[in-house]
Amino acid sequence: MNLDPPPARLRLDAALDGLAVTFRGMTAHPDESNCECHWGSAEDLARLKVADAELDLDLLQRTWQATDWTDKASVLRRILPQFASALVSGLIEPLFGMERVGLAFALGNWQVWPAEQAAAVEEFLQAWWVHTLTDPDPTIPAYDLLVLNTEASGTLSPWLEVWEALSGPVADGHLAEAADHWEYDLLGDQLPWSAWEDDEEIRAELTAWLVRHAPARLRAHGAPEDLVHRIRLLGVTGPDRWEDPHWPGHRY
Repeated sequence: MNLDPPPARLRLDAALDGLAVTFRGMTAHPDESNCECHWGSAEDLARLKVADAELDLDLLQRTWQATDWTDKASVLRRILPQFASALVSGLIEPLFGMERVGLAFALGNWQVWPAEQAAAVEEFLQAWWVHTLTDPDPTIPAYDLLVLNTEASGTLSPWLEVWEALSGPVADGHLAEAADHWEYDLLGDQLPWSAWEDDEEIRAELTAWLVRHAPARLRAHGAPEDLVHRIRLLGVTGPDRWEDPHWPGHRY
């Protein structure tokens, strides 16, 4: 039996190591502050200004969830190696969906960081995405990670392109799970998550992609025929959608 980690896992581990190396020694800005009543104590804040000190999970959670940091980029850089590892391990459970985690990345504006830093973040997100799509039992569902990556990067296209390229039983299984998770909202012309911006553009792109690519893959996976019809109906508009004999009877 071959117990060696699969290539996608090795890539993800290397990306996590890359974050640890790239952001070693980072701290929050010396003048950074936050409300002791609502965020945490002066001692908690002081730990963010000490490089590489391990944070307890509660402090890590409060730190990434806060949106009122003065220098959001430096706070994100400070916690990023531990934050990424906790995400991959399934230790981060946002109250309001994975879009909230993606927003934490977006608020740090990581794409305009120095090239080496931005590349390390992008490689982590890409490696985690590929690993999830090729793992039969990922830590978080592919549909949740797509939300995180879309909000973190401000774009849906590259993540769908990877999913399209990774056709096969495992990726198709994740697609079937995602289609079942999304179809109710999408058939009501709503994005299945609360996007930070451009929600209508993202909804239209996701819908069009599913209509083009999902039906054949769902059938190949053996998905229920009614799910295939619900995805087909995403390409039908107006009364023709609701009057179709395969309309699932959703009420909005």
